[in-house]
Amino acid sequence: MLAFRRNSTPERLVETMEAMRPLFSRSVGEHAALMAESDAERYLRRNGWLKLYRSDAGLAGTARERAIAAELGIPLRVLDREEARALEPSLAPVFRHAVFWEQAASVSNPLAVTRAYAARFKALGGVILRGDAMRLHQSAGRWRVETAEGPVDAEATVVALGPWAPDLLQPLGIRLPLGIKRGYHRHFHPRGNAGLARPVLDAETGYCLAPMEQGIRLTTGAEFAARDAAPTPVQFERVMPAATGLFPLGDPVEERPWMGARPCFADSRPVIGRAPGQGGLWLAYGHGHSGLTLGPVTGRLIAEMMTGETPFCDPAPYRAERFG
Repeated sequence: MLAFRRNSTPERLVETMEAMRPLFSRSVGEHAALMAESDAERYLRRNGWLKLYRSDAGLAGTARERAIAAELGIPLRVLDREEARALEPSLAPVFRHAVFWEQAASVSNPLAVTRAYAARFKALGGVILRGDAMRLHQSAGRWRVETAEGPVDAEATVVALGPWAPDLLQPLGIRLPLGIKRGYHRHFHPRGNAGLARPVLDAETGYCLAPMEQGIRLTTGAEFAARDAAPTPVQFERVMPAATGLFPLGDPVEERPWMGARPCFADSRPVIGRAPGQGGLWLAYGHGHSGLTLGPVTGRLIAEMMTGETPFCDPAPYRAERFG
């Protein structure tokens, strides 16, 4: 937490934005190309997203963020309440201001997108096997993992296990300071004919409403807790009154909220590149809240590095060795 705080100064945040910009700037294009190949374009929305602010001070506090966005060429528009409700008529007038991030994209069903990509991989000749990643080990100078179809050997392997990566890497002597930010979500049926066209963030309250194929998804902010600790959906209970006051949420789709663990490093950058001290082992994890967003572009970057191509961007900001 102290390291995260040190990396949250205005100066360090600018450094992080600049370091991550090459990945984020290509993320939608990489997804769009894969979706076109995978017959999954129907899941991609390119109609931006809204950040709502309930007070004048809330909007004023975004001045630096908006200035940096302008420097990086990221378009946005500051809207008043009625301009925002023209975009999303089902929102109640309980906020004062909004920022419309025009070029932001979202997907309506992340699981369906993932399955479509997997199907495309198989159609191109790829093979998907189920096995125990924690049993990865070296055998006769190659990396081996046991699967239901028998052992698989390779000269190189990529560890992309998200919050479970340390379980595999620490016994190999690779100890990187991964933290976990847990979050909760649940889908709701909208009441009447209410609907949303894009994700909406209630910035000062700390939750997001997003239109999904399963319903309106309500997601919470970050919970700092151990990865495997019992769920404590206190945040969810606290934001529900504000969420139902903003949008007419009806009955829940699921019986209870779902919890996920987001793997994060204190400098808000993933690790992408070679594993220290382990030949043929590569790392791609720690993307925090942006794992789905950055998945395809991370795949491109690490593939270029592994095959000796010139990477599309400098991978140095994502090296594991930055932690010393």
